[in-house]
Amino acid sequence: MHRCNKIILLGFFLLGSTLFNLCKAQDQPNILFIFADDQCYQTIHALGNDEVETPHLDRLVKQGTTFTDCYNMGGWNGAICEASRTMLNTGRFIWHAKAVKPQEELQAGRFWAQHMKQAGYRTYMTGKWHVSAKADQAFDVARHVRGGMPNQTPTGYNRPLVDGSDPWSPFDPKFGGFWEGGKHWSEVVADDALSYLDDATEQNKPFFMYVAFNAPHDPRQSPKEYVDKYPLDKINVPESFLPKYPYKDGIGCSPTLRDEMLAPFPRTKHAVQVHRQEYYAIITHMDAQIGRILQKLEDSGKKDKTWIFFTADHGLAVGHHGLIGKQSLYDHSVRVPFMVVAPGVEAGRKIDTPIYLQDVMPTTLELAQAKQPEHVEFQSLLPLLAGQDVVPYPSIYGAYIDLQRSVKMNGYKLILYPKIKVARLYHMTHDPNEMHDIFAEESSLPIAKQLFQELLKLQLQMGDKINLKSVYPELTHAN
Repeated sequence: MHRCNKIILLGFFLLGSTLFNLCKAQDQPNILFIFADDQCYQTIHALGNDEVETPHLDRLVKQGTTFTDCYNMGGWNGAICEASRTMLNTGRFIWHAKAVKPQEELQAGRFWAQHMKQAGYRTYMTGKWHVSAKADQAFDVARHVRGGMPNQTPTGYNRPLVDGSDPWSPFDPKFGGFWEGGKHWSEVVADDALSYLDDATEQNKPFFMYVAFNAPHDPRQSPKEYVDKYPLDKINVPESFLPKYPYKDGIGCSPTLRDEMLAPFPRTKHAVQVHRQEYYAIITHMDAQIGRILQKLEDSGKKDKTWIFFTADHGLAVGHHGLIGKQSLYDHSVRVPFMVVAPGVEAGRKIDTPIYLQDVMPTTLELAQAKQPEHVEFQSLLPLLAGQDVVPYPSIYGAYIDLQRSVKMNGYKLILYPKIKVARLYHMTHDPNEMHDIFAEESSLPIAKQLFQELLKLQLQMGDKINLKSVYPELTHAN
């Protein structure tokens, strides 16, 4: 073929390819993923917590569909967020995610953002990362990439003191933390998101934005005006409050665990009120930053072409069951909010089908018209959002190191502490706060056995090698 003809054909091919990608981009929605840290499912006003102010998250609940039973599987060390975010970005179940080397996954092009980029998206990231791979190699643009948490000071632990005094303040910048650098980190994240939206308007590609707040992780700092919204005498102590959790040492939640060091032992109602005051305040401050992002999206004219997802990496106890941290398998620590707002997604709808928060990853891949990679084990939520009667997960698995295991199914949850040979069973339908352990009741044994057999199946699916049969023979053997 004549060289000129080859050049002409190549030119037509490139033009056709470009037009194809541009046409494809019109069919691919923008993706705005907003991610909180340590935010329990119980911390949104529109979802039943009258104590907390979350007007912008409330707007997402009103404008979109909320998954009310959304879970994280747990973690392989005290930093539960590391496991949650590694699962999220690799698409792998917990023990499979632990087994891979994230930087090698990144080099192989298997990260969430890389799949979106391959599908034609311009990708942006800001805020908390906490994955052992380089964020700026995964995203086209990455700014203010933060670690697991802002720096905590020694005075931020074991407070308030028994006499009621408190050496630390959530709104004094001298304690650093979220104030390090001169501007609150939540405001920095929002600023980056606004800048990204400006940049996205100049692109001929759809965008994927990974907007990850460190809030409401401790040190739970926010401007004084937000703390003042929550007078201590108006803060309720959780119904499941305990001065001490009876099995705390055997499940890895002893006073030596960093999260549990934040408040004195035994827990007092006053200390829990102080910590919950600061928790609500930093959530409301983060909510205000989310409001800025949502307004900018609307002003950009791109909202009608954008899918918004909001969730958190896991929950937090903050006084439930005598615990402060997230290293337990109670719902307050493994269950998170999850909202979806998008064109065609039903407004004001609630779906109680159990899901995992990491399902957002394959959901966006399907929206991007990208083929789901074989290694991605989580499932797209589009069938549920479309109203299909499907159950992606008949049961929900939970794990913390080798110290705790759980399974939730058919309205019950079985929690096992294998190192100390303790089992706890809760009827979640009648006892949502998990306060009444019914494991010792003779009538509960068949239920416990059924859940135990399901947990054994889940272990195989998850790559969990802990031998539970030898620890719980009473649940292993038939009557």
